[in-house]
Amino acid sequence: MFIRTRIKVHELREKSKSDLSAQLQHFKAEIALLRVAKITGGAPNELSKIKVVRKSIVQVLTVISQKQKLALREAYKNKKFLPLDLRPKKTRAIRRRLTKHQASLYTEREK
Repeated sequence: MFIRTRIKVHELREKSKSDLSAQLQHFKAEIALLRVAKITGGAPNELSKIKVVRKSIVQVLTVISQKQKLALREAYKNKKFLPLDLRPKKTRAIRRRLTKHQASLYTEREK
């Protein structure tokens, strides 16, 4: 019933959002059962699978968030302003620096 091996991220990237959320619910149900088995004194091989399932949950969540961010980037592709989390991080000094266009302009006095 439950997946016992690690999942491949490239396989996750091909799945749709509904498939990913279904798989996430599947893993959460599995980890709940494994935690119950841990408390009741389950087999050692069952307890070692907790780590694998936790990693799988993190992989699915990461792929979901990456897909959301990619969709947002597409939505804001040719807009004038980007949301803060989509802008390049760089350093504060670089972000404050004049753009190449602004630096190349002449002032009225220089003209």
